[in-house]
Amino acid sequence: MLDAIQVRSVVYCRSELGAPWGFRVARSPRAKFHLVLSGAALLDSGTAKPAPLGSGDLALLPHGSGHVMRDRSTSRVRHLDRILEDHPVDASGTMRYGGGGQKTVLVCGEFETTSTDDLLAWLPPLLIVDTATNGLGRWLDPMFDLVRSEGRHGPGAAAVLAKVADVFLTDVLRQYLASSGSVPTTFAAGSDPPIAAALALIHQRSNEAWTIQALARYVGMSRSSFAARFHAAVGASPIAYLTRVRLAQAAGHLATSTSAIAEVARAAGYDNESSFSKAFARCYGEPPGRYRMTHRPGPRLARGARPQRS
Repeated sequence: MLDAIQVRSVVYCRSELGAPWGFRVARSPRAKFHLVLSGAALLDSGTAKPAPLGSGDLALLPHGSGHVMRDRSTSRVRHLDRILEDHPVDASGTMRYGGGGQKTVLVCGEFETTSTDDLLAWLPPLLIVDTATNGLGRWLDPMFDLVRSEGRHGPGAAAVLAKVADVFLTDVLRQYLASSGSVPTTFAAGSDPPIAAALALIHQRSNEAWTIQALARYVGMSRSSFAARFHAAVGASPIAYLTRVRLAQAAGHLATSTSAIAEVARAAGYDNESSFSKAFARCYGEPPGRYRMTHRPGPRLARGARPQRS
């Protein structure tokens, strides 16, 4: 499973920020990341006290949580989309914003995995990786040097940053998941074994017609107690989480297999292709067919072209 992880990232920009500065990123289905190349920042995800970030820190928000980044807690915050409208990125993919104080340089973007397992669901809402102390820095240092210098290399820098991000994000996810042991449910369920068991059941048998009552019965709990403890551990209701897992697994199959969409829908637990397509589009912002075209690994054919047969 770990070997199969592939990350596809999109870099928003390389941001050069002068204190005071602050921006807000809205919640979305896509996972987010911020890599601090130099300087410092505070990240507030709303779930705990703001987390300080320093040079070399990588912050991952696997569930696409809304959050705030700024140089200090009192700095004014604007939505990132508005900032980018007023301060568009230049030809090198760099956005410059803020005051005349201490500089912070970030690489910000979003990512997803093409694994058939919903690996990101096992991750906490916020994961901060110190690449200097966990072993990643031994081979990431040359990549960081490349990323730091890309702002001076003109057009195409953003594309290079995205490729670099694909590599180090993949390795971060592999290392984090591998270090947890063989039961990934501990990420979401913590020390609550019944909820961990329910999560494992959902992932292993997501295409079955689960109800809250059936899941509660499986782990030996009352319906109300199970629903409350599940939401506290995972941040979503059992049925909402089940839906997310089903659609994530379907997205993985669409990107990595040639199965018909109707087959993917049935494997995900949907009775008909129409209801599956509507649910998928609500979650991923595009219908299954288009998602397959844009996310399938490897070279893409031009419109109307036919694959060559050997």
